[in-house]
Amino acid sequence: MLILAFESSCDETAAAVVRDGREVLSDAVLSQADMHAIYGGVVPEIASRKHVEAIAALTDQALTQAGVTKRDIDAVAVTYGPGLIGALLVGVNFAKSVAYALDRPLIPVHHLRGHIAANYIAFPELEPPFIGLCISGGNSMLVDVRGYTEMSIIGATRDDAAGECFDKIARVLGLPYPGGKPMQDLAEGGDDKKYPLPRAKIADSVFDMSFSGLKTAAVNLAHNAEQKGETLDRSGLAASVAAAISEELVPRAVEAARRCGYDTLAAAGGVAANKRIRADLEKACQEQNIRLYLPPLSLCGDNGAMIGCQGYYEYLAGVRADMSLNAYANLEI
Repeated sequence: MLILAFESSCDETAAAVVRDGREVLSDAVLSQADMHAIYGGVVPEIASRKHVEAIAALTDQALTQAGVTKRDIDAVAVTYGPGLIGALLVGVNFAKSVAYALDRPLIPVHHLRGHIAANYIAFPELEPPFIGLCISGGNSMLVDVRGYTEMSIIGATRDDAAGECFDKIARVLGLPYPGGKPMQDLAEGGDDKKYPLPRAKIADSVFDMSFSGLKTAAVNLAHNAEQKGETLDRSGLAASVAAAISEELVPRAVEAARRCGYDTLAAAGGVAANKRIRADLEKACQEQNIRLYLPPLSLCGDNGAMIGCQGYYEYLAGVRADMSLNAYANLEI
């Protein structure tokens, strides 16, 4: 079964052709990161307009790379939430037009379900159940993946996401957007105990997280040093931030797997590319005899292949949408 999939939830426009959920025939992605870097973050209106400009050509590119024609496509899948509403609407409406023109089924896909599914592409042996650690610029959550389409949140951030924390602190340190990779590079060789930063504990939920206090503490450290004319150990601060974020995520993920009785943990999302978090996950899972799946860096960010993969399993579960499909900025997994 060939699925043509679209992703446009933020600042990457993506189109992909996926066969039977696991074989990626093409995955065309156009990032807007350089453009938004001028403003220090994503400008929603600009993102939407760039999606409009790019999506048709990317579709042709994906079909050509896959060596198929439009008529070969069996179904159309698209991210319909969560994300930037204007950006999502571009992908949803384009996918609807393609499905209508080709008279093919339209499959709505949750963005975070797609991120989890990226692991199925990289690891054909992976099957539910397992714990999914979804960490990105807009989301940080622990997901009980009981089946390919049966999932529930068992813990999530109460405020900022881990990726947002990296981005905002990077901006204060004068690093380019997006901040994850520059923060990682700056942290290389830095003392991760240089600055004592807070680790949040939520009284009424052991698996919920909070990164707002950490972000504020790091930003205040940088501002105070500047105002007092003191030298800030930028490398040490970046390393301390990475350690604090990892220490909020990794123990909770491992404990979630233990409590759910699972021996498998899969990470997903852009922040899953972070070296410190990957290393800490590997160490903790090895100590607890948990099988760990870390997607390759190419599948950590937003892409169409992951939507095509999850779209296949949604299709098998009977999930369909008609031409009234809408986009949603917030959407339960």
